[in-house]
Amino acid sequence: MRTKMIELKFKRRRQGLTNYDKRLALVKSGLERVVVRKTNKRIIGQIVKYDEKGDLVVTGVDSNELKKNYGWPSRRNKPTAYLTGLLLAKKAKDRSEMILDMGLSAPIKNSIPFVFAKGCVDGGLKLRGKFEIQEAAYDPSSIAKYAGMLKKDEKEMRNRFGGYVSGGVSLDSLPKLFNEVKAKIQNMKG
Repeated sequence: MRTKMIELKFKRRRQGLTNYDKRLALVKSGLERVVVRKTNKRIIGQIVKYDEKGDLVVTGVDSNELKKNYGWPSRRNKPTAYLTGLLLAKKAKDRSEMILDMGLSAPIKNSIPFVFAKGCVDGGLKLRGKFEIQEAAYDPSSIAKYAGMLKKDEKEMRNRFGGYVSGGVSLDSLPKLFNEVKAKIQNMKG
């Protein structure tokens, strides 16, 4: 009796962590990749160069750097994504054309990966594709406005914005802080 051979797929494909067809298409482009990943608490951006032995990270940024170096409360929201992309662009030494690698994120208009890409483009990186995102998509004044609506409901306010409040950040001053941090990053020497 013959046994049937089972073809076992790569572990990361079985676990749903990597889409190898999408990755192959990005690598075949021959361009360096601007990789953006969203975790439960932060946003990570990297410029990655393909190598046969393994990908090489040329430059990397973590949204926690915004908190340490610029006083921005690091969260995983759109204003933080924009500032992280801007910071990555300012740290990048190579300004040649690159391609956006969103991983398994769905390509939804005005989503965090695209806002991150907009920050990269505004910082001077050349990304293949168009990233026409209105400033209102990542403007923190919408967060401040929503927090103002919740001031009457203290429990809900604590649930939604407790991290900001415990970090000593006034939600009313969030738009001002965003503009200050953006100006500091833009004036940074690359």
